[in-house]
Amino acid sequence: MKTTWLIDLDNTLHNASHAVFPAIHLKMNEYMAVLLGDGTNLADEETVNTARLLYLKKYGATLLGLINHHQVNTADFLFQTHQLDNLSALLRYESGLKRLLTRLPGRKVLLTNGPHLYAQQVVKLLGLHRHFDQHISIEAMRVHGRLRPKPSRWLLKKIMAKQKCRAQQCVLIEDTLNNLRSAKQLGMKTVWVTQYLKQDSFFRRAHFVDLKVRSVKQIPAKLSRLCR
Repeated sequence: MKTTWLIDLDNTLHNASHAVFPAIHLKMNEYMAVLLGDGTNLADEETVNTARLLYLKKYGATLLGLINHHQVNTADFLFQTHQLDNLSALLRYESGLKRLLTRLPGRKVLLTNGPHLYAQQVVKLLGLHRHFDQHISIEAMRVHGRLRPKPSRWLLKKIMAKQKCRAQQCVLIEDTLNNLRSAKQLGMKTVWVTQYLKQDSFFRRAHFVDLKVRSVKQIPAKLSRLCR
């Protein structure tokens, strides 16, 4: 049975929490300070942070909250918040990622809630641009015309239909538990990557996690636990 690997990008293949996420969050805050301001004054930092985290928790993506409550333009928001001139200097990642992808049998699909241009840049800097069969970024996560990023089960169902595979043939590799929960509810296999999570030591393995690893590089040695 051919496996389709759905592989997250940020905090899965690289340490986004180190510098990339802080830089993106700063740009998001700048964008939202204007958006939530009164036309003359910018919104204060506390208001912006509260709104950003609330939308992230409620919708799974800050962008969805901004669309639903403030009718922002998706393309404009993604462009303004993910243009990082010094991206290469911000990246932190392990060596051996190419070898990891080569050792995973089946199709490899990059599945990220980040925008396409940003994901392309990161994957190229990681040296992995030739190792994925397909990239699915947030712009392509539309179901019936509506944006449905992870953890949407509607999105995952659409991906399975497009990939022409059953849930039992899919493995989602992620750092985010909510995304893994949705995948498991559909019958997918799930791998939880924890090394870039600041509070990993406080988490126990959830029932919807088939395999918990610190590093994605540990997955090939544990394939039997996913394929049995």
